[in-house]
Amino acid sequence: MKKQYYIYIMTNQGNSTLYTGVTNNLKRRSYEHKEKLAEGFTKKYNLTKLVYYEFCDDVKSAINREKQLKGGSRKSKLTLVSHFNPDWHDLYEEL
Repeated sequence: MKKQYYIYIMTNQGNSTLYTGVTNNLKRRSYEHKEKLAEGFTKKYNLTKLVYYEFCDDVKSAINREKQLKGGSRKSKLTLVSHFNPDWHDLYEEL
């Protein structure tokens, strides 16, 4: 079975801070952010809402895409999320 890798964006309740990450298990990783199980940026800024994700079939492509998103402007991330998830609702329960 081929692995899938996910590039995702988390935010806080006010949608004011964004975090882009990559994982091979989106449900588990989103849960870790929600429950603040991992130290770091998402815990510090209370980023518990999954608002965007996409997948890749190989880890190198996923990492490159994550770097592309992280290197992009805030405006480009806002546009990406708004097209994918216009209401900015938490996608965690849909996983």
